[in-house]
Amino acid sequence: MNWSETLRTSWAAVRSHGLRSLLTVLGILIGIAAVILTVGLGLGTQKDVSASISSLGSNLLIVSPGSSTDSSGVRGGFGTSATLTAADATALASSVNAPDIEGVAAEKSTSLALEANDTNWTTTVTGTTASWLDVRSRDLIAGEFITDEDQASQAAVTVLGSETATELFGTTNVVGQSVTIDGHTFEVVGVLASAGSDSSSNLDDVAIVPLSTAANQLVGGTTANSVSTIYLKAASDGQLAAAYQEAEAVLLNLHSISSADSADFTISSQNALVDTATSIYQTLTVLLTGVAALSLLVGGIGVMNIMLVSVTERTREIGLRKALGAPPWAIRRQFLVEAAILGLTGGVLGAVLGMGAALALPGVVGSSIVISPEAVGLSIGVAIAIGLIFGVYPATRAARLAPIDALRSE
Repeated sequence: MNWSETLRTSWAAVRSHGLRSLLTVLGILIGIAAVILTVGLGLGTQKDVSASISSLGSNLLIVSPGSSTDSSGVRGGFGTSATLTAADATALASSVNAPDIEGVAAEKSTSLALEANDTNWTTTVTGTTASWLDVRSRDLIAGEFITDEDQASQAAVTVLGSETATELFGTTNVVGQSVTIDGHTFEVVGVLASAGSDSSSNLDDVAIVPLSTAANQLVGGTTANSVSTIYLKAASDGQLAAAYQEAEAVLLNLHSISSADSADFTISSQNALVDTATSIYQTLTVLLTGVAALSLLVGGIGVMNIMLVSVTERTREIGLRKALGAPPWAIRRQFLVEAAILGLTGGVLGAVLGMGAALALPGVVGSSIVISPEAVGLSIGVAIAIGLIFGVYPATRAARLAPIDALRSE
């Protein structure tokens, strides 16, 4: 029996028990679709997170304060101390000290309640300088940003995030309106364009004020001159490493620290955040794919079960073919081909279902689902392999039947 005859006979055997074959294929189909969706969701989430972080600037460095220790000796995490100051930001902005740093923006943030027209809303109030808009790669949809003159005069002006403006006024058309922040009246001079969220905060829920105004009118106290974060924009992606080294050297010198291991600050980049987020989602994708793959095991067991039933039902057929001279390998090949057809059918239908769901579900789950050609191809290959692997025993059992025993079987 040549291959064409084997394929024709195997296909006829599968079709002769259509419902049973369909139910067998269903287990593989669900497993393949689940694997494709799981991998696609993981890749899509990685893509969304990377795009969100990268949109803030791929050549951005973030300088955070070190940790604090309270009177009882309990140490806080990084960022809890007041080790960074506006003077540090000024030094980093010097082209002499750091020629590879193009822009510097210091931030002083706190959570405060805003009031407007009998409506209140608690948001992050951030004091910063005029360079913030460029360094953070943000845009305005209305009005203007704070200026150097506002910083010098400690002006009571604010730029609202689009969500903050909507919560307070019901619209983003709020330039010229007044808001009260911690008992002080501020004029809204601009509204930021939507930027979504980063790894720790909602970028659209914020109120920007001049750094000097935040330090002297809203925060004050012993930490009035400290800043919570300093953002550094390297001149280009290729100069990011040089900018990092320059920033580290300048701050170590200003803080009179001789070793980087003893630094009271940390410097991180957007690339580091992307790498960390990607690593986390890759791990989750592997775990979820492993869980989805269990259904393929169940599908494989179903294939073995059906093939064993088929061998039992066709005992007389097998005996007749062997009596007419069919070698054991021909019998084995036919049953393996039948198992492979079941696996291939389940794999193709599962791939179609998985890709269809990947196109339809992003709007429902709120996350991108990336169709990976490699995952689709590998899944179909795995489905065929499952059919073959779980069909080996039934095929071998059929090939070993003695003709005389098979012919007299009822």
